[in-house]
Amino acid sequence: MSASSPSPTPRRAMVLAAGFGTRMRPLTDAMPKPMVAVGGRPLLDHVLDRLAEAGVETAVVNVHHFADQIEKHVATRQQPRVIISDERSEILGTGGGVVKALPALGDEPFFHVNSDTIWIEGPRANLGHLAKAFDPARMDALLLLAPTATSIGYDGRGDFLMTPDGRLRRRPEREVAPFVYAGAAILQPSLFAGMQAEPFSLTRLFDRAEEEDRLYGHRLEGMWMHVGTPDAISRAESAILASAA
Repeated sequence: MSASSPSPTPRRAMVLAAGFGTRMRPLTDAMPKPMVAVGGRPLLDHVLDRLAEAGVETAVVNVHHFADQIEKHVATRQQPRVIISDERSEILGTGGGVVKALPALGDEPFFHVNSDTIWIEGPRANLGHLAKAFDPARMDALLLLAPTATSIGYDGRGDFLMTPDGRLRRRPEREVAPFVYAGAAILQPSLFAGMQAEPFSLTRLFDRAEEEDRLYGHRLEGMWMHVGTPDAISRAESAILASAA
């Protein structure tokens, strides 16, 4: 998919790091999931490094579960600079957390990344290529999608169908879709118009954007790894080692 009016690469990002990581227990009984190490480094560092490589200058990281550990870990980070969005009093979900952070994210499109997403790059850096494909005239959201068949650690039924021009349609119930959301996107601040900083899922806004034909996808190059359970860590680490050989 090519964009007719590409926007500049976002300089700000929202990183979701407030979740409980329930499926990663017992590791998350003592630490937040973003601090779980894969390949000798916390998942959160893998994400922040990808953002730095893409030219992001400021990352807003929301915190709730073991918030102090994340705050301490990112306190000295320079690239990107980290701003903490504190959700200790109430966890706001993938949508409400962004609304709370909007003042720090500004008026331009921004990267939106799950703190536990990890991938091995292909020929081109995925976030940079995502930015080149983003067209604000047509899109409220551009999601990075991984093929379900080649993703490591993922055994679900997929999330989306994608048309030749990149528009997305959610997987119908009881069917199988070829793409899974890889936990990274570029979003327009206007996507959150009228929403309050209260608990809600970003899925609601994706559904609305789909209805308005403003939800698009971009295929990930390389290999996406779903590190959702302790058992999945070793599979991801083996793939990282193999890619570096």
